[in-house]
Amino acid sequence: MNTATQQAQRAAAAEEAAAGNPADRAVKRRRVLDILDAAGRDSLLLTTNTALTWYLDGSRVHISLAGDPIAAMLVDRDGDHLVTFNNEAARIAAEELPDGVALHTVPWHGQLHAAAAMLAAGGKPLAEADVAADLRTARQQFLPGESARYARLCAETAAAMTDVLSKTTPETTEFGVASALAARIVAMGAEPLVLLCNGASRREFRHPLPTHAPIGRRAMAVVCARRNGLVANVTRWVRFDAGTPDELDAEARIAAVEADIFDATVPGARLDGIFAEIQEAYFRHGFGADQWTRHHQGGPAGYAGRDPRATPATDDTVVLGQTFTWNPSGPGVKIEDTVQLTESGITVLSADPRWPAAVVNGIRRPLTLEL
Repeated sequence: MNTATQQAQRAAAAEEAAAGNPADRAVKRRRVLDILDAAGRDSLLLTTNTALTWYLDGSRVHISLAGDPIAAMLVDRDGDHLVTFNNEAARIAAEELPDGVALHTVPWHGQLHAAAAMLAAGGKPLAEADVAADLRTARQQFLPGESARYARLCAETAAAMTDVLSKTTPETTEFGVASALAARIVAMGAEPLVLLCNGASRREFRHPLPTHAPIGRRAMAVVCARRNGLVANVTRWVRFDAGTPDELDAEARIAAVEADIFDATVPGARLDGIFAEIQEAYFRHGFGADQWTRHHQGGPAGYAGRDPRATPATDDTVVLGQTFTWNPSGPGVKIEDTVQLTESGITVLSADPRWPAAVVNGIRRPLTLEL
């Protein structure tokens, strides 16, 4: 890596480490105030990692990846109030607190949400769960700063996949793949929320937690990497031969299913309508009509792995600037990238030009890496 590239990466990292883009945060605050106006209320308590990292524009409000946030946010008409535990306050203030946000503390053994609620008039703010759908709508259309951060994260995650999988051998274990990916993701300043790998002996599992098994002649790896609250989702395949005719056929057909999903992902479409297209696409491209029941199909992405997962009953409406991760799968095949719906159509964010690809319906899609 040359000096200029290293300097550019350090500059990008410094930009991403800064807490909150003021212009984007102002738009987000206006969107939340609109929710308050519609509800006839004066304050809202945000308590989930998804809502907090979105509203704070990327601030880290966790310690354990498996735990609840260590902060809560009260948004009222006078301003923003972040409440955290006393043993977290110094780091939050130094590294995560955007300008214009008031910081409050409670003892480490205190009641975080109750303390934040008491900052509201009457101590009864609107609960996040009561306006969950409205907050999803507020998160849909990405703003310039977060779009740029997301594109960098997704591209770096795809590059990490290339670097790790290109060095594998049939003797590499699934844990070996996962650990190498984890090291790359952490070195990027991100958090590996999901690391999956299945070698040839475990090819039937669609959510394969890694084991000590060697990957053998063919393997799948999956990464969900979070940075600045945003989650990049990527799946890639590697094999050590030219592939069987059945594999090559199934890989082409699952890419065709995905192409149909991309075609259906347009402004104004509803997720339940896209889901109906997914169901038809499996049948149209030679998969069993029940394949959609064997694994979730993805949906909008961003500040959660899926925000939300699309189902036959999800009626959210697609908007321009929204980001998605669709992940159709069949027996022994799956395709998955993080994309954004732009003026020119679907733009793949998690792309690495070094990875082998084929153009499917006008979009470069990943092939299996053959070593």
